[in-house]
Amino acid sequence: MFAAYAARIDRDQPLNGLELGERPEPEVRPGWTTVTVKAASLNHHDLWSLRGVGLPEEKLPMILGCDAAGIDEDGNEVVLHSVIGQTGHGVGPDEPRSILTERYQGTFAERVTVPRWNVLPKPKELSFEEAACLPTAWLTAYRMLFTNAGVRPGDSVLVQGAGGGVATAAIALGKAAGLRVFATSRDEEKRKRAVELGAVEAFEPGARLPQRVDAVIETVGAATWSHSVKSLRPGGTLVISGATSGDRPAHAELTRIFFLELKVVGSTMGSKDELEDLLSFCAATGVRPVVDEVLPLDRAREGFERMASGELFGKIVLKTS
Repeated sequence: MFAAYAARIDRDQPLNGLELGERPEPEVRPGWTTVTVKAASLNHHDLWSLRGVGLPEEKLPMILGCDAAGIDEDGNEVVLHSVIGQTGHGVGPDEPRSILTERYQGTFAERVTVPRWNVLPKPKELSFEEAACLPTAWLTAYRMLFTNAGVRPGDSVLVQGAGGGVATAAIALGKAAGLRVFATSRDEEKRKRAVELGAVEAFEPGARLPQRVDAVIETVGAATWSHSVKSLRPGGTLVISGATSGDRPAHAELTRIFFLELKVVGSTMGSKDELEDLLSFCAATGVRPVVDEVLPLDRAREGFERMASGELFGKIVLKTS
């Protein structure tokens, strides 16, 4: 079957390790099921995998891709939850949690095999392309906002780095949930798009906000860390799920954190129950993932290049047919 896969690790030039071509059919395992992939979306996790983060060389070649929507063996339209080993279903109780492609072949292929427990019904209101955007970036944003930041309708939130998958999801979800959302981006066009998506206002990074916010959604890391901390009201919460600009800020702002009793919460992905809630939320409210571009699987390299450059707003989706 045709697939996009990591053939080698290159920490400096990750796309050098990306190959497109034929790979073996998925391995059949007890308690697992094979899904025919209709659509799959790119995540920064795929670039990190090509750099060898979470993907050891002995696991190569590895088909990339965490997210997918497709058709299961019984003809049902489904969405995949990409955290494997979270409960032991299909892998045994002692296997550590991992994200698809860290230990098992991924979704950038015509077919993928996952534990049956990891398959959820796709709401009829969502297209395959829309549903394929949800299991990683959108689920991460959902957990950051509603589980780890604990915000409620009427609260205020700053989303750093508008344009990325998680940030875009946080703006759209926050708007749909009745939050007052502010956003930042270095790019003027992305700031305009953030406002169109639901942000009250969008600013250049580091700009003073009209008010201190209840929570900050942080995925940029070092470049925006100080601004994120300074933007919080006393007792506010900073939730971080990534550090695309690096994980060593020049100023940790420790004095401000302890004096204002701020909370810093790490967040990674989300649970199957949260994904089920997210699917229902999108179906009920009409909020939909922002799709930057849909490409056929054989043009996956173009999608990776755009994601690596940062020249996108929302998600890039790969279609198998």
